[in-house]
Amino acid sequence: MPTIAVDKAGLFKALGQDYTTEEFDELCFDFGIELDEDTSLSQRPIVNGKQEAPQLKIEIPANRYDMLCFEGISLMLEIFLGKRTSPDYRLVAPPKGELQVINVDKQTARIRPYCTGAVLRNVKFTKESYDSFIALQDKLHQNLARQRSLVAIGTHDLDTIQGPFSYEALPPEEIQFAPLNQTRSMTAVELMKFYETDRNLSKYLPIIKDSPVYPIIYDSKRTACSMPPIINSNHSKITLETRNVFIEMTATDRTKIDICNNIVVSMFSKYCEEPFTVEPVKIISPHNHQSRQTPDLTPRETQAEVSYINKCCGLSLSPSDICALLKRMSHSASPSRSSADLIDVHVPPTRADVLHQADIMEDVAIAYGFNKLPRSFPSKSGTVAQPLMINKLSDIVRLEAAMAGWSEVMPLILCSHDENFAWLNRKDDGTTAVRLANPKTAEYQVVRTTLLPGLLKTIRENKHHGVPMKIFEVSDVAFKDLGLERKSRNERHFAAAWYGKSSGFEVVHGLMDRVMLMLKSAFVTGEEGLKTKGAGEAAYWIDEVDELRTHTDRGGGDRTDPTFFPGHAAAIHLRLDGQKEQVIGVFGILHPTVLEKFELKYPVSTLEMNIEVFL
Repeated sequence: MPTIAVDKAGLFKALGQDYTTEEFDELCFDFGIELDEDTSLSQRPIVNGKQEAPQLKIEIPANRYDMLCFEGISLMLEIFLGKRTSPDYRLVAPPKGELQVINVDKQTARIRPYCTGAVLRNVKFTKESYDSFIALQDKLHQNLARQRSLVAIGTHDLDTIQGPFSYEALPPEEIQFAPLNQTRSMTAVELMKFYETDRNLSKYLPIIKDSPVYPIIYDSKRTACSMPPIINSNHSKITLETRNVFIEMTATDRTKIDICNNIVVSMFSKYCEEPFTVEPVKIISPHNHQSRQTPDLTPRETQAEVSYINKCCGLSLSPSDICALLKRMSHSASPSRSSADLIDVHVPPTRADVLHQADIMEDVAIAYGFNKLPRSFPSKSGTVAQPLMINKLSDIVRLEAAMAGWSEVMPLILCSHDENFAWLNRKDDGTTAVRLANPKTAEYQVVRTTLLPGLLKTIRENKHHGVPMKIFEVSDVAFKDLGLERKSRNERHFAAAWYGKSSGFEVVHGLMDRVMLMLKSAFVTGEEGLKTKGAGEAAYWIDEVDELRTHTDRGGGDRTDPTFFPGHAAAIHLRLDGQKEQVIGVFGILHPTVLEKFELKYPVSTLEMNIEVFL
């Protein structure tokens, strides 16, 4: 969770009272945040010949984007303490009556398709509020905006530029301007090279570096304002003397950009000459149907059930009591006219974290006081949880394998396409593996259909350990299944691998027999398996897998598996309670080409079987 440092004296002044560290820590706990450190209790650094002022470092929940700055923390605590009501955020017309306009070019759809904006008029910055304004943008970039990959925020001195503005996507050679805090004009190509070694900006370059076009925002005189998500222009940078702030944002995510815009203008519109007023900006983007006026500061209307809130909190609050508590959390609420069990809630634009009535219930619990909630539910009977049957079965198999001297490993469920198919000498028919639509690396392309790649990679990365190695895994694999609504299904498998100077085939065979015994399956020979004797019992047998041999005597079809050394693998057949037999797994010695692909110099014997059939 993000930690925000705020000036201690400034925050206490905003709250209208001084607190001891213990008192403020208690206040933070009551509100659902946490005081991480009070620097007045420790030695503070000397900055410009003066000791740094005492700060409070407060840990904020990851979903409370409205509290990523001093203004948000002080505002929410003031409302919580009942010292003020939630602000009425208003959109106001500009002095000349015409809104600023951003024209979005259709080429921007190739890189960052969404754009939004706002204007804060007659702002009065102090050194503290200016620093907080910049810090909020950085915090949003780091958290909600995912290091600017989803949203990039640009702020400009409106008095240095002139609308209407245009948001375009141009080849980097055609873009030229002087970046922030630089006097030399550069092309976008030069700019990207210039910032390659910059400690702060270099991490953002890959976002657009390989794109044939770069985003750029111009004013009506073709003066560059910014090249998102990298840097703003030096021409329009804001200072302490800036009075009119033009805010523009570009994004790949429509929801995130609206949240960021609402948060920035809501927090800093308090410094406008008329507090909490915002001048909207008109976005013209007909090619993707995103033409609109931004920001939209209208409170969101939702409802919550009184019975649900009381049931979750163990209380018996009336609708009016709940509404009073919600006002302490910056909501506006009233009993619903449609039902006595409903309350109508107006969620302010700052509270993007409220998505469900569960969030409203949580706010009621916070306002009521977690420490005041009943510690037991007398009307509820005690219940004892129990594991899912598949997990209980998995634990039985894990325990038996571990007691047999095998070590459990837990590789990732994603792997590369080659590891899952080509490296195991298997072919992908296109109907088996679930593929990732946009894998970030070649190492994570598909959801595994077998546990073997994870086991073999684990051995490869631990070759410096002594041999033999005996490892196992009990986990899920996934397969395409177009007959299901989600188009895929999970299957619980058990797999083990022996790595040593000998093949270890008999050791893997012994582990398989032990697991099957604990699963109450009796071993029979192939001939015995065909008899009706014991048809009502669980029985298993093994049958050789040979790529040169065709099995027709049991209807098994062509039994081939090029993963294993020819003549050194066996399929595991199972018949449960007189049901038709089925092949549940295979074990054997891996083919030398498989070992070569996974860089293993000693023989490996593996076992893999589906254990869901035992449920």
